[in-house]
Amino acid sequence: MELLEGTVRPYAWGSRTHIAALLGEPVPSPHPQAELWLGAHRDAPSRLVEHPGGHTLLDALESDPEGTFGPARVERWQGRFPFLLKVLAAEEPLSLQTHPSAEQAAVGFAREEARGLPQGAPDRNYRDPLPKPEILCALEEFHALAGFRDAAVTVRMLRALDVDLLAHHTELLAGQPDPDGLRALFTTWITLPQRAVDDLVPALLDGCVRLAKTPGSPGAPGGEFEREVRTLLDLGERYPGDAGVLAALLLNRVVLAEGECLFQPAGSPHSYLSGAGVELMANSDNVLRAGLTPKHVDVPELLRILDFRCGPPPMVRPRVDGPRAVYSAPSEHFRLVRLDVGPDDAPVELGIDGPRIVLVVRGDARLRAATGRSVALAQGRAVWAPADDGVVTVEAGPGRALVFAAGDGWTAEEDGDDEDGDQEDGDPGAPGATD
Repeated sequence: MELLEGTVRPYAWGSRTHIAALLGEPVPSPHPQAELWLGAHRDAPSRLVEHPGGHTLLDALESDPEGTFGPARVERWQGRFPFLLKVLAAEEPLSLQTHPSAEQAAVGFAREEARGLPQGAPDRNYRDPLPKPEILCALEEFHALAGFRDAAVTVRMLRALDVDLLAHHTELLAGQPDPDGLRALFTTWITLPQRAVDDLVPALLDGCVRLAKTPGSPGAPGGEFEREVRTLLDLGERYPGDAGVLAALLLNRVVLAEGECLFQPAGSPHSYLSGAGVELMANSDNVLRAGLTPKHVDVPELLRILDFRCGPPPMVRPRVDGPRAVYSAPSEHFRLVRLDVGPDDAPVELGIDGPRIVLVVRGDARLRAATGRSVALAQGRAVWAPADDGVVTVEAGPGRALVFAAGDGWTAEEDGDDEDGDQEDGDPGAPGATD
């Protein structure tokens, strides 16, 4: 068990307060801080503090794979660290995006490699042959768009907006309020000529303003679509002329309370809007963007990847055992544990074997490994516990401690099952399917 130092990623949409406060640095920070990465990602591997010379978790993985993964996992992970743990802090919306399944990623990566497309090319979709399912557990009220909303509800919203330029589209979806109808409407909007988008988006925003100002309407304060209307107005102001604003109209508007967790399976469109959370994902860089960004949008590939099944967003309800909550999403790449430990609580086992990363988000905690190693952690500090550390327990300092632990979700009995991210796993239209 060793102290681990992550890397802060300064993306423009990040917060100037949350990660700085977590790390005990001056607030506000000089620049936006969007994500704190903890893992063995090749672009920003975390540093093992007690090793001289900038030794990283990636170095440790390469030098001792069996000690890192444990004998049973060495063959499964083939030298690649399975997950990446992040603290994400969004002050502004992220791009509207989705991720491929294992099969889609493997095929897409092979195709782009055969074309000789450089890894860093801006029009590259697949930077590795892996899926990228992910979960996010809120640290505060967190806002997002996630998965396609029930089509009949979207029809009701479109009719409430009463936009003449959208009337034909509304009735097309009303005639087929199902995934096929959503596919047809989304495809129409995402492939519109720019001049048509430049007419349609302002008309939509005008409809939002009218609805928001009409007392008692579904878009007014307290109305069914108040949040959706406000979000569309915000996105339209930030991304004028972007077809992603139209696409956002079709998605579930989600508000997570602290401790609630959202899963993003393959093909599910999503955009994180604001708030802070602990994010855990497969260690992949594969992103297909749909809008709300100046970056590359590959429309034909996006339409191949998107899953148009609709319904409530895919929440992960934890299995709670005293101070420990285990979020088991349908992915062998990761498992997230949240521990809310009080000073009078007995030591709590992490409940994860194999390679683990542990982060203290609030308060102080002490970790003990079966090897006898003990480490005290203040808020914002993390440790790396390889498989050969055995059982790790957590106890609080003088006050309560909020601790997150990440490990893989693989067990030997599951080897040979369908790769995570395939569409039979984590149905976006089945809330609670990940219980």
